[in-house]
Amino acid sequence: MNVVIAIDSFKGSLSSLEAGESAARGIKKAYPDATTIIRPLADGGEGTVDALVAGCGGRLTKVSVTGPLGKPVVCPYGIIDETHTAIIEMAGAAGITLVSAQERNPLNTTTYGVGEVILDAIKNGCRRFLVGIGGSATNDGGIGMLQALGFGLLDKNGNQVDLGAKGLRHLERITTDHVVPELSQCTFRIACDVTNPLCGEQGCSAVFGPQKGADATMIMQMDKWLAYYAALAKEAFPNADAKYPGAGAAGGLGFAFLTFLHGTLESGIKIVLEETKLRDYVQNADIVVTGEGRLDGQTVMGKAPIGVANIAKEYDKPVIAFSGCVTKDAVACNEHGIDAFFPVL
Repeated sequence: MNVVIAIDSFKGSLSSLEAGESAARGIKKAYPDATTIIRPLADGGEGTVDALVAGCGGRLTKVSVTGPLGKPVVCPYGIIDETHTAIIEMAGAAGITLVSAQERNPLNTTTYGVGEVILDAIKNGCRRFLVGIGGSATNDGGIGMLQALGFGLLDKNGNQVDLGAKGLRHLERITTDHVVPELSQCTFRIACDVTNPLCGEQGCSAVFGPQKGADATMIMQMDKWLAYYAALAKEAFPNADAKYPGAGAAGGLGFAFLTFLHGTLESGIKIVLEETKLRDYVQNADIVVTGEGRLDGQTVMGKAPIGVANIAKEYDKPVIAFSGCVTKDAVACNEHGIDAFFPVL
């Protein structure tokens, strides 16, 4: 019996690899002769760095950068030396969990630290970037990141605008003459599972602003400033598209990656499954085991276990899922490639 195990983390309880090892021990109890192969799994959010480092033979490193409120934070990220790849979670440098509930205010929070992590990775020889942009505390359109990388986000006097979304208010000109030269050699795959545009009723300010501390007045202001920023960006980069699905991800960081760094926005689970080469292992499996902390109706909306099941079904492999808890509407998983699922409790 050849079993391939790829289970997403049970947040707060088990990492992806710990969950996989636990399943492998159980399989060995029932089938002592079974061969088990554990592959790390993540969906582009929390745990992606660890999963890709483990699955691609990388290493972890850390760098001190400017946190979302301007104070230093230590951001871990992964490096795969063989392919000169950096694996970054923007939340490590500008995440909402780094800001207390009392201090949440998107006018002040910045993505500057994200740019500093990219700079550090460039210094470490990386030219290929996999970036998860979930869990942000910011709504600055990515201008902080761009400033750190040498772009000029300038006011009427030719000075860099302030950090945070409030800087957008004074933005008059965008320049590229001092951009880090190595950026022209870099590629960016961005794990992004939201489809919001930059502005408007479905834009980042209106939809995600409130959870980051924005009131109704701030939302209107930021939406207006971001629209002007997008118009300025289009003058320098004719392909800029504020309506592109995902441009509003991470408070407009999606727009910055698309426009200024020529990044691609992709499903997080798609990136992880491709980079860890799960397909190569599933082909020879007798059964595939997956799972996550909670299986419910949302699981079928592009979550990691369904990504695993889709690959397994390409080769007609049976799929079993284990989960910390299971809801009644998890029955939808049976129509999306998971043959049976069980709560572990």
